[in-house]
Amino acid sequence: MKAIGFTKHLPINDPNSLEEFTEEVPNPAGHDLLVKVIATSVNPVDVGVRGHGRGTLKQPKVIGWDAYGIVEQIGDEVSLFKPGDKVFYAGSFIRSGSDSAYQLVDERIVGHAPTKLTAAEIGAMPLTSLTAWEALFERLGIDKAREQNARQTILIINGSGGVGSIATQLAHLAGLKVIASASRPETIKWVLQNGADYTVNHHKNLVTEVRKLGFHYVDYILNLNDLDGHWNEIIELIKPEGAVCAITENKRGIDLQKLTKKAASFNWEWMYTKSYYHTDDMITQHQILDEVASLLDNGDIHSTVTKVLRPINVANLKRAHALVETNHEIGKVAISNE
Repeated sequence: MKAIGFTKHLPINDPNSLEEFTEEVPNPAGHDLLVKVIATSVNPVDVGVRGHGRGTLKQPKVIGWDAYGIVEQIGDEVSLFKPGDKVFYAGSFIRSGSDSAYQLVDERIVGHAPTKLTAAEIGAMPLTSLTAWEALFERLGIDKAREQNARQTILIINGSGGVGSIATQLAHLAGLKVIASASRPETIKWVLQNGADYTVNHHKNLVTEVRKLGFHYVDYILNLNDLDGHWNEIIELIKPEGAVCAITENKRGIDLQKLTKKAASFNWEWMYTKSYYHTDDMITQHQILDEVASLLDNGDIHSTVTKVLRPINVANLKRAHALVETNHEIGKVAISNE
């Protein structure tokens, strides 16, 4: 089968940054599904893994952590799917990725695909949906059906990015008052379309921005960009006994003691944790994706794809990587064979 990967960590404009090669189609065993990949997308993690590192790999590394496709074969322990099922998933950080014709993936982190969306609209949703869902409802402990959420407020820093675009929708659906950060007219328009009640500019002082809206503290904060730069603002804005979650790595190291007087909690969200460690609750990613699929089909939330490239090949993956590297992309960029 054809696959796309890299052996050296190179700038995306280097001719060898991503290359096509041939490898054997893998055989599924145990809980694995063999999926024919139809659509995928590029996330910041793809850019980071490809671009950051040293040395030459002995074997090409295939990345890609979003997929929509069709189940071709199943392992002998599979119970959730059958050949012919259409599925979507984000995959595992420690396995070969979705930038290939076929991919093995554990059924417990796979969802039944939505039926009313295009391949591209589906293929770009798993990673960001899982991240946003786990951050809001597992790490921050928000009850997605709680009536009193209408009296609670969440600040989402970087509301127009991939995760922010779906987190805003899910938080709005849960009844929270959503303050999403955005700095350009087009990103402000986008976050409002996704259900934000208010917007603030993350290039300005967020404390001033939020308090101009009439909120002294917020109940929850989801940080999706520049944790170092926003940390002191987060400390000031979080409500006593509130909760903070972040997905971004920080370079300098945050001072958690600054949360002490407020007895506020801090949580990391890493979408790959469950599949990386094969946690006891790994199957919750299957359950989350099935619920996300229903929400998408029912129109309760919408796909966050804003750009589609066709087909899946080296040239289009390079274009997608370059777009993500600008840090100005709104929503998601998908690459599809349909």
